[in-house]
Formats: sequence, C-alpha cells, structure tokens
Amino acid sequence: MTNTTFQSFGLDPVLLKALEKSGFDTPTPIQEQSITAQIEGRDILGVAQTGTGKTAAFGLPILHHILQMQGRPSRGTCRALILAPTRELAVQIEANFREFMGGAGLTTCLVLGGVSKAGQIRKISRGVDVVIATPGRLEDLMQEKQIRLDEVRFVVLDEADRMLDMGFVEPVRRIIRALHPRRQSALFSATMPEEVRGLAESFLNNPLRVEVTPQATTVEKITQSVEVIDGPLKRPRLVELLNTDGVDRAIIFARTKRGADKVAKNLVTDGIEAEVIHGNKSQNARQRALNQFRQGYVRVLVATDIVARGIDVPGITHVINFDLPDEAENYVHRIGRTGRNGAEGAAITLCAPDEMKKLRAVEKLTRQSLVERDGSESRGSKGAKKRGYQGKPGTSAGSNKRRRNRNRNKSGGQMQAAA
Repeated sequence: MTNTTFQSFGLDPVLLKALEKSGFDTPTPIQEQSITAQIEGRDILGVAQTGTGKTAAFGLPILHHILQMQGRPSRGTCRALILAPTRELAVQIEANFREFMGGAGLTTCLVLGGVSKAGQIRKISRGVDVVIATPGRLEDLMQEKQIRLDEVRFVVLDEADRMLDMGFVEPVRRIIRALHPRRQSALFSATMPEEVRGLAESFLNNPLRVEVTPQATTVEKITQSVEVIDGPLKRPRLVELLNTDGVDRAIIFARTKRGADKVAKNLVTDGIEAEVIHGNKSQNARQRALNQFRQGYVRVLVATDIVARGIDVPGITHVINFDLPDEAENYVHRIGRTGRNGAEGAAITLCAPDEMKKLRAVEKLTRQSLVERDGSESRGSKGAKKRGYQGKPGTSAGSNKRRRNRNRNKSGGQMQAAA
C-alpha cells in the first residue's frame, strides 16, 4: 500500500488546492510513477489505457512548470501543446486541465474541426498557455500562419496508437518538426505497435518508460458476457437488455455510422430515448449528444468506435457491443468506458454467427475465453466471471439463469457485476 500523496510531488499550491477541491486524494500508479520525473524534466513514454489517470499524469507537471514561468505567452503561440486523435478526447482533456488549474488564471484553447475557426484564431492571437488540438485542424491553422509552435516547451501525444490508426502519422510528424527543439515531451499509447515505437524514438529524448497496465488487458471489475444470436434478433434482445434492472446508463457500440443511426432510430421507435455519436455528426451535434448523456437526460448513447477511447462519463453501468469491432483492440477500449475508477461494470456482446471470427480475434488478444463452446461457465485469466452461450442462434445456455436473476433483481436490488 503506497503512502504517496499529491503533496509529496512538490506541485504548486494552486494545483494542490484545486485537486483537493475536486476530491483527488491518492495518485494512481501512472501518476505516482511519472509526475516526479516530469517535474524534474524527463521525457515520458507511457503505456496506459484510458481510465488510468494519465491526463493528470501529464497535465499536472505541465501546469506546474507553466506556473513557474514569467510573463505571458507570445501572441500567436502557446507554451504547451496536447495532441489528441478525436474531438471528444480533446474536449475531455481541456475540461480536466481547467479542473486542475483551479483559479490560477492560465488559459487554454481547443483547436479542433467541426466548428468555426474564428474563435480559435482569436484566442491564439492573444497567446495561450495550453492548446489541446486534433492534428487536422492544427495543421490548417499552421498553414494559414495563425499559430506558431516554435515556442512550445511542453508537448504530449495522447492515444498515439489511435492517432496513427486514423491516418495522422504524417501530420503528426510535420507538427513535431515545427516544435521548439529544446522541449519536454511525453507520448502515451494503450498499445505499442512498431509504428508507435518508431515515432517515440524520433520524438522523445531518453524517455522514462512507464507501463501500468499490461497491453490488451481488460479491467478486472468488468463482467464480460457474449450471446451468440442471429442478426435480426439483436434488436429485440437489445431492448430486453436495456429494460433490465440495473442498466442505469449504457453505451451501445455499432460497427458503422449507418449502423449506429439505425440502432438509435430503432431504440426510439421501441420506446427507449437514445442519442447517437459518430464521425458524420458535426462537432456541435456530437457535443450536444454527449452532454445529454452525461447530464442524464438520456441513459443510452449509441456510438461508433470514435468514442471508444474518447469519453469519460461517470456512472456508465453497461457497455453493449451490438456489433463486434473490426479491430480486436477496440473491444478493450470500448468496454473500458465502464468499470472506471474502481467501480464495477458489465460488458455484453451480441455476436452474430458471421462475427465469430472477430470474437476469436478478441479472445486471442485478451487471452480470455469469453464464450465456452460447450455452454458451461468459465473464469477468465483475471478471475472475472464469464458466461458462455451455445445452442441455436438467439438462445443461450444461461437464459433460464438470467431470468431467475432478473426476478431477484426486481425484488431486491441491482444486477450484480462480479469483481
């Protein structure tokens, strides 16, 4: 048991006061291992999934350093740059930074597509302390000479593997070349494929490697289950699941944008209010849908993998994979939207017979048997209870047991999530 506290890092008192006000008391492992090194000036290579506290791990040292600097940032520049792959993640990071800085009077600016450039340009023209950006819009402003990066002293690439998956590798390299050569850098990635390793080697200077979660593992307190079911039967089964006691706030993942729209439309038709987020929605529409979900006006959000790593909404009790993802890694990130910060959660996958190859890829990646071929119950490598399903599509070996559990839930409490 660690006795490390945020006070022990020597952070600026303004930050400590803001952390106390927000209820931050004990550093997470990645914060414990990386904050002191960054305060001392080290570069960081972090292997960490979302939900491990990495925004504070890089944000607090950056804000600490900026509070020690004299004067204000020059016009058209920033002191720190955080690059994120999606708009949702960028918005979340800025909200975290604002929380951490409290009343320090530091300035932030979101630079992302889908909204007007005018407000972003106006802020940057005055000079800002921290810019949180997606690569595409940042390059636009660089080409239009609306921002200079030669005075950036702190830079972070967050979710680097996702950034490269989305085709941002060359924009990221061009952005890096525009930075101040004497800078402190950090790169965080949930996985470390060859391309990310190469980027890290060219970007970081003698970094400290911090790895707090083994690659492609799933959170222990998330109960995972799979139902093999014919595609046409997924719609009524989804409604049944969402009407189960204990499903208080759920994200439904669909494979495509069109599929997400269809799932959301069907849910509304079936009497369940839902919002939808995918890449064809404008930034304002995406943020509005997320706010409706975050604030509890709707309890169901339908999304594509654009939010698999991009949002952190408290109290998500369930993640339901209406479709299995094309990339097995996205399964891990999807279900990581629940079971956060020590809470329990449940992840349910509706697997059509033609998706079995994708399911096997997920099982291989996670090193867990999510569905037993003989229909018996099993335990995964981390001890979380799994239920296996068999029989003709649309039926399950555990259906009678689930009905008994639902009856008990209705009479005495919520659906239990196994640790």
